[in-house]
Amino acid sequence: YDAGAYCPYGLIVPIVAGTTLPGPYHVPNYHCEFTAVFTNKTPVSPYRGAGRPHGVFVMERLLDRAADGLEIDRAEIRRRNLIQPDEFPYDVGLIYQDNAPVQYDSGDYPRCLARAAEMIGYADWRAQQEAYRTAGRYLGLGVACYVEGTGIGPYEGCRVTVEPSGQVFAATGVGTQGQGHMTAFAQIVADHLGVTPRDVTVRTGDTAAFGWGTGTFASRAAVVAGTAASMAAAAVREKTRIVAATLLEARPDEIELADGKVFVRGVPSRALPLGEVAAAANPLRFAMPREWEGPGLEATRFFAPPRGTFSNGVHACIVEIDPETGMLSLHRYVIVHDCGRVLNPLIVEGQIHGGVAQGLGGAFWEKVVYDAQGQPLTTTFMDYLLPTAADLPSFEVGHEETPTPLNPLGVKGAGEAGVIPVGAAIAQAVEDALRPFRVHITEMPLSPSRVWELVAGTRRSA
Repeated sequence: YDAGAYCPYGLIVPIVAGTTLPGPYHVPNYHCEFTAVFTNKTPVSPYRGAGRPHGVFVMERLLDRAADGLEIDRAEIRRRNLIQPDEFPYDVGLIYQDNAPVQYDSGDYPRCLARAAEMIGYADWRAQQEAYRTAGRYLGLGVACYVEGTGIGPYEGCRVTVEPSGQVFAATGVGTQGQGHMTAFAQIVADHLGVTPRDVTVRTGDTAAFGWGTGTFASRAAVVAGTAASMAAAAVREKTRIVAATLLEARPDEIELADGKVFVRGVPSRALPLGEVAAAANPLRFAMPREWEGPGLEATRFFAPPRGTFSNGVHACIVEIDPETGMLSLHRYVIVHDCGRVLNPLIVEGQIHGGVAQGLGGAFWEKVVYDAQGQPLTTTFMDYLLPTAADLPSFEVGHEETPTPLNPLGVKGAGEAGVIPVGAAIAQAVEDALRPFRVHITEMPLSPSRVWELVAGTRRSA
C-alpha cells in the first residue's frame, strides 16, 4: 500500500480492501497481509469506495481464473459459491475498520445475481457474441458481485422540535456534500409526525444547531443519523399524544397525527393543528403535568449501532473493444443493488449512477502517472483522462430490499456501492471481448493505450 508522503487517515484503505476481499462468497480459508510504505508521491486518503474496489477486483479476477481453469461458466462459479439467504447472520471471521467483527447481517445474494443475469441477457450472450465476432467486432460481457460494509458507529444524534407555527425542525451533526440528507431526514421525521417533508427544516453539520456527531463517511448517514432522527421524531410523536390527550379529553393511545393535525381516532372533528399542541406544551400558567417530562414538543436521541450493516449487489456490463486503438465503448451497464429498505428511490439511484460513473473513470480512464523520481506526469486534463456523459450509457438499475435487523428503519448504506465492483466488471468484459487474442487483465485502471499494448504483446508472442 503506497500511502504517499503522509498518512492522513491511517491504514483504513488497505484494511477495508482486505476485509472486503472475501465478498459474498464462502471462503473457508483466507489469510491477508499488506505492507504500507511512505513514498514521495501524493498522500492517499479514503475516496468513494475506500479500498473496497481493490478487494473486489482481486476476488472477482480469482474467480474468473478458476472458472477458466475448471471450464465452468463465470456466472455459474459465482452462483455455486454464494452465501445463501438462510445462512445469515454470516460471520466472515475478520475484524472490520470499526474494530467489530465482519458479520453479514442480511441479504439474498443468489437473487441479486439471477436478476442481474436476466437484465443483461446472460443466457443468450454467447450466441450474440459469436454473431458480433463473425462481423469482425469484439464485444465482451462482465459480471461482478460485491458486499459493502456500511453504517458503522460510533454514534449519531438528532434533535427534533415542533414550533408553535407547526413548522418542524431537525438538527443532526453529520455533514452534507450533496447526498440528499435534507430530503431523506425530512421524510423520516415527517412520517412520524404526520406532516409533509416540506414542513420539516433540516440542519446538518452545524455545531450551533447540534453539537454532537462523528461525520459523513463509510456510507453511514442514513443508517446512523437517519435512525437517530427516527427515534427523536418517534419520541416527539409520543409527547404530542400525551399533551393532546389532555386538550382533547382522550387517552394518549386514541390520538393520531396526520395532515398536520392531531385528532382523536374515529372522531376527526375533535382535532387541533400540530402547532397549537406545540404551543400548549409550553404553558405560561398553571402546573405542568408530570408525565410531560418538560416543556415543548422536542426530543433528542442518539443511535449507536452494534456493528456495521452490509449492502450488496451485482453489476453486469457489455463493452466493445477496438483492438487497433484499444478504445472501449460501453453498450450496456446493469446494476442490481440491495441496501435494505429504500427510503427514497430517486436519491439511491442518483448515488448509484454517480458511483458507477466515478468507477468507470477509475476503471478505464483515470490514472495518476509518475516518473522514476516520483514527479507527476499527468498534470493536466490532456494527460489525465476523465469520462464524460458522452462516454457513458444509460444505467439500468434494479432494487432489491432485504431489511437489516440492526436498526429499526431496516436501512443499509448506499453512498459507495456504485463504484465498488466497476473495475472488476470492466476487466472481465474487456478480457471476454479480447479472448481471441488471449489477453489477461490483472490490473486497473486500464486505458486505450494499455489495452492496445496488451493486444500488441499477444500478437508479438503468437
